[in-house]
Order: sequence, then C-alpha cells, then structure tokens
Amino acid sequence: MATPSTKIRTLHVRIEGRVQGVGYRYWTEQTALALGIDGWVRNRRDASVEALFSGSQGAVAEMLDRCRSGPRLASAVVVTVLDEDARAVSGFEILTTI
Repeated sequence: MATPSTKIRTLHVRIEGRVQGVGYRYWTEQTALALGIDGWVRNRRDASVEALFSGSQGAVAEMLDRCRSGPRLASAVVVTVLDEDARAVSGFEILTTI
C-alpha cells in the first residue's frame, strides 16, 4: 500500500511574477529532474509560466515551495494550482510558448 509521501500527485500550475527572461523554465526543468518529477514547463504570452508536475506528494509539495522563490533573478512569484490530477506524462520537458 502506498504511503501519503509516495502516492502520485499531479498538479497543473501557473506561476506569475518576474518569471520570464530570468531562466525560470530551465531552473524548473533542473529542479523537477532533481526531485524526480515528471511533467513540463512553458512560457505564456501573458508573461506567466505554466507547468505540470507529477510525482510523489512530497516531491510535488517541495516543487511548489521552490517555485515560490524560483531562480536567483526571479521575484514576486505567485503559484496558483489550476487543476489537480491533470494527465500525467513521463519525463520532463520545456514546451514552446503559448
């Protein structure tokens, strides 16, 4: 039986603030890979970043916490969960801007 920390959780999130032009997507990819999270990240034309994170509950919670500060040059970051239990993907990639 899976424990709460190993149960898979998938979140679709939007990250706002100074998150474009500061390496946020690349930082997100590296952080997600380090935490063992699958999913994707992309810029949006409204100056936000959108991502899908899928992994253990503990890893996804840690990813959300880290996204609130982001890389060194990011600031005023707000993380909003758009959808829980979104469709999971395998691996992690940077998608094109929408």
